[in-house]
Amino acid sequence: MKENVFGSIRLFLALTVLLGVAYPLVVWGIGRVAFREKADGSLLKKEQGKADSPVVGSSLIGQAFVMPGHFHGRPSAAGNGYDPTSSSGTNFGPTSKKLADSIKDAVTAVRTDEAVTGAVPADAVTSSASGLDPDISPEYARLQIPRVSRETRIPAADLETLVARNTDGRFLGVYGESRVNVLALNVAIDSKLGHPQIAPTPTPTPAPAAAPAAS
Repeated sequence: MKENVFGSIRLFLALTVLLGVAYPLVVWGIGRVAFREKADGSLLKKEQGKADSPVVGSSLIGQAFVMPGHFHGRPSAAGNGYDPTSSSGTNFGPTSKKLADSIKDAVTAVRTDEAVTGAVPADAVTSSASGLDPDISPEYARLQIPRVSRETRIPAADLETLVARNTDGRFLGVYGESRVNVLALNVAIDSKLGHPQIAPTPTPTPAPAAAPAAS
């Protein structure tokens, strides 16, 4: 009996050191050495390559781009939009009138913004399940090129090149769809313009202390 108890304790301690200490340290070390940028959150800066340049966001989380000289991302139903603390979709079913009306309004808005009359890509008018999708389809990106070119004076051919450069293909050539990272694309546009338009990610400020009640 005593032998079984001590054997169990030794096994418990060995597994604790191996799986609770050594394994996490190895994984952490590999992440810091081989995947440092991804381990830090895939953060993008206003000016890539400058250590002191402010962070404008993560390439893994979408955000609202309202400047007419920027490419726009997918609609978001997460909180007030792209809120990582309230990740969600619309939760409307396929027969929902609210969903149909919102898509109809979104189609009208996209056609107005992009000065087009035909069909628009689905990702231009529907939100993702998370509401945080950082990517758009190459079709939606190309639809926006005339507007961005008009607003920034960047030739459409140069914008085509930037879109292609920021397009990732299917995973392993098989899974998923080709996608364009909107934040990386807009950072590249700002770099080309020489005057960044994207505001740095705001740093939370502590709430002011409440004033003492009058006696």
